[in-house]
Amino acid sequence: MRPSIGAEDFAFMLEARPGSYIFLGNGPTAQCHNPAYDFDDEALPYCIGYWVNLVETVLGI
Repeated sequence: MRPSIGAEDFAFMLEARPGSYIFLGNGPTAQCHNPAYDFDDEALPYCIGYWVNLVETVLGI
């Protein structure tokens, strides 16, 4: 993936708290903020699974 600044306003949030910006794939569609963008609802279980796994790892569950 090519380097990206993500969202420039996210830098302000990082001044207050540590964090990171991640990209979760949504298949071959236009990027966000494009009228042709089409969110693939079938991606939801994978995205939710990512966050559940992350929380379980951090909490040591």
